[in-house]
Amino acid sequence: MHMLTKRFFLLTLSLGLLATKPLSVLAQGSVPVAPSILVYGDSLSAAYGLARTQGWATLLQDRLKAGGFPHQVNNRSLSGETTFGGRQRFARVLEQTKPNLTILALGANDALRGLSLEQTRQNLAFMIERSLAKQSAVLLVGIQLPPNYGPVHNQRLQAMFKTLASAYPIGYVPFMLQGFATDESYFQADRIHPNAKAQPKILDTLWPAIDQQLKKTGDLRG
Repeated sequence: MHMLTKRFFLLTLSLGLLATKPLSVLAQGSVPVAPSILVYGDSLSAAYGLARTQGWATLLQDRLKAGGFPHQVNNRSLSGETTFGGRQRFARVLEQTKPNLTILALGANDALRGLSLEQTRQNLAFMIERSLAKQSAVLLVGIQLPPNYGPVHNQRLQAMFKTLASAYPIGYVPFMLQGFATDESYFQADRIHPNAKAQPKILDTLWPAIDQQLKKTGDLRG
């Protein structure tokens, strides 16, 4: 190889290595993705009738930040959602959010509409199993119906949630409105959806189980 040509080749090679080195360093030293919590529910979790910032899911994010937890809360709850609708979009949401913990709070609209209890169970089981398969811990949140729906249906509904929760290695909270479900001062004018004053109480009800699941998965304070 001619000396001048050889020098030009070596110079070009050196410049090429220098140009590609920052990309390699960036790939090796990329910032790790923060652990994620998926909130997957209906209007009770979607802050229906409220500013999004007032909902318990946003308050959860605030509590995590104040406690030094690095987690990002992804609230994919939809008002009016049923377990069937939730099941249809669940795989896509899991792929998008890649949660370390999934808080599954669906089933109220199924019960209010008189949908099949067995179908509700199957839909919830599908989402639980899909979450566990993706290495996401699960917190299942049950529901209770207003007294006018009758004690028998309510008992069957609660038994379904309890049995489902015991069939998998997951966390369980029987009722997010525990302690104030009959107190109208905690509800909006429709007497169905919790108001802003109720949101911290919902979080307080859920928090011990959330904290337990975070400890179980090893996702503690940063």
